[in-house]
Parts: sequence; structure tokens; C-alpha cells
Amino acid sequence: MSGFCPELSDDVVEVRDWVHAFARDVIRPAGAEWDEREETPWPVIQEAAKIGLYSLDFFATQWFEESGLALPVAFEEIFWGDAGIGLSIVGTGLAAAALSSNGTPEQMGEWLPQMFGSEDDVKLGAFCASEPDAGSDIGAIRTRAVYDKGDWVLNGVKTWATNGGIANVHVVVATVEPSLGTRGQASFVIPPGTPGLSMGQKFRKHGIRASHTAEVILDDVRVPGSCLLGGKEKLEARLARVRNGERAGEQAAMRTFETTRPSVAAMAVGIARAGFEYARDYAREREQFGRKIGENQAIAFLLAEMATRVDIARLLTWRAAWMARNGKRFEQAEGSMSKLVAGETAVWVTEQAIQILGGAGYTREHPVERFHRDAKIYTIFEGTSEIQRLIIGRAVTGLQVR
Repeated sequence: MSGFCPELSDDVVEVRDWVHAFARDVIRPAGAEWDEREETPWPVIQEAAKIGLYSLDFFATQWFEESGLALPVAFEEIFWGDAGIGLSIVGTGLAAAALSSNGTPEQMGEWLPQMFGSEDDVKLGAFCASEPDAGSDIGAIRTRAVYDKGDWVLNGVKTWATNGGIANVHVVVATVEPSLGTRGQASFVIPPGTPGLSMGQKFRKHGIRASHTAEVILDDVRVPGSCLLGGKEKLEARLARVRNGERAGEQAAMRTFETTRPSVAAMAVGIARAGFEYARDYAREREQFGRKIGENQAIAFLLAEMATRVDIARLLTWRAAWMARNGKRFEQAEGSMSKLVAGETAVWVTEQAIQILGGAGYTREHPVERFHRDAKIYTIFEGTSEIQRLIIGRAVTGLQVR
């Protein structure tokens, strides 16, 4: 991409080193414990809030940093520490991105602070798009929002929601005009304590187990008209354009996912780097047949491939983040490229890390088995690898690949 230069400014380097220190000293030592407990690590989130890492100010400042690299660099360090705890710290950011992508300045001013709370009273946000029968197929969303006397009434079931049911503020994607498919959807803020919203099943997961994932049930949830992100006038104008066969912009959920893909890719890069570094250090120390195992070409070449793939994923991630910050369109689906490559790299690299450690890598005495479990979700959530390939295929061919 013309104009892209992956050189970090002094400010971004300072943020990277600050976040890395927190990940090294606080997140990583707690990773195994909270993975076993499968609970939200509130004490760690509280520590992150105390230093300003978990805060609206941090996300806003890094999001609007000039190069666009500050947030992915910070996310890589957090997830290098531990992915489950990392997602508990940054999961609110997805709801915040949904609000920022679709909401008015007034809505952002009202609801963003309530997603994070304060260092003395930490809160969470949740973005609710997926449903039991509508994961990758967002056109199959059945949650319905009906306008009634100035309010909106929502009914449906959301699933796979990070922080779902325990968040202070939920952002929910719902259908307002079913005949229009994805173009007939909108996003809504559900304020704290709204009657009718409840948590359904909490999922026990293969990885990222310190991050809360659950169903969210909406049973006649009534919210004021002001909770429609973007406002009713904007929604009606968009629906009118769709009915007339005109382009009406991106659908709400897709706009959120496109915005966050480079950040999600950065999380996967952090996991991959953690796996590579642990295997590299092990290979430097472990002896077999009278020499370090890293002296064997089989191991050295594998480590070389792991290091190369991590760098490739990082550079694709930085490029997408830089493009997004500088208003460059993803003409070749560069956001999806970063998510696809980073997710699959994390799975492959952490699997090779286990292989290098041998039987020891398969035990919980070493963290690489946890890294591998955590990595797998990055080929699934916020767009599976198959969906990313579909998006990229459409972009590079200009055809409606199905």
C-alpha cells in the first residue's frame, strides 16, 4: 500500500512498553489460574483500570492516534500476556466500536462512559449480534425490534456474546424490517437494569476461558427511541433508499466487524508471538543427545518459519490498521486479510510450539497448550476463516462469490 511505513513513533513505543510491563507482571502470572477457574478476572480488570489501561480514555486516545498502530500494538502485548484475561480487558471495546460506528455524538457521550465505569467501579459493555441460527449468516438474525409509541420493543435470543448478561450496557443488533434482510437491521443500546434482558446459558469453552461468553435473552425489552443508534430519522432515510434500490451504506453489524478486524488480528498476533517465544526459549535450553535441540535443523527451521509467519501476520495487521486510520478503503479486503492470516498463524504457530516441547507441551506445566486452545477461536469468531476468504474473494474478483 503506497504511503504505508511500519515505523512506530516514540509515543507508540512508550505505550507498547508500558502495556508489555503490565502484561508481563500482572496478566501472564494470573493466566493459568483464571483459565482453570473459567471466571471473569475482576481483580485483574480492576488493576488495569487503576493504571488507566481499562478506561474509555485509553481506548479513545489509542483509537485516534495518528498512525493507527497504537491500538493493535497494545492489543498484541495484552494478548501476549494471556488471551482469556486479555479479552476480558478489551471485550468492552467491541461494544464501544459498535456504538462509535453507528451512534450519534450525543449517544456516544452518554453511553461510552457507562460501558467502562471508573477505576473504583469497573463496568463492562457487550456487543450482541450472533444468534443460535445466525452466526456467520447475519442475514438470518431473528431478533426483532418493533417501534411502539416512541419506544422500541425487542424480542429474541443472542448467543456467543462476550460479557453477555453481566455487562452494564448491551449493544444489540436487531431486525426492524425483515423483508430487507441485512439492510433492514439496526443497532440498539440497552441501558443498565432494563427489564426483560437476562443472561441465558453461560458457555464453558475450549479456550479464552477467563472471558465470559453467554446467551442474552430479550423478552419484551422496551427502550426509549433515543436508544436506536443513529436515530430514527437516519434509519428511515436509509430504509427508504434500500426500498428504492439505492445503495444505503454498510449494515450495522458488518460496519462494526470491519472496524475491529485489525484489532482482532492483533490479538491473534500476540498469542502467536507468545507461542513462538516460549518454544524458542525452550529450544535454547533443552538438551537431547548431548546438544541443545535448537541446534537441530528440524527445530531451527521450524522456529524460522514460526518467526516469519508471526511477522507476516503483524505487518498485514499494521497495514490494515494504518489504512483504517488514514481513511483508505479496503479495496482488496485488507482488514479481512489481516484477520484471516493472523488467526490461522496463531493456530499453526502454537501447535508447532507444542510439537517442539513434545510431551511436555501437551501438559499444563507449560503454557503452550493454553496458547493453542486460546488461538483456535481466532479462526471462528468475528468472521470465520471461510467468511474472510469469501470477502477477500469477492474483493479481488469483483464477482459475487458464493
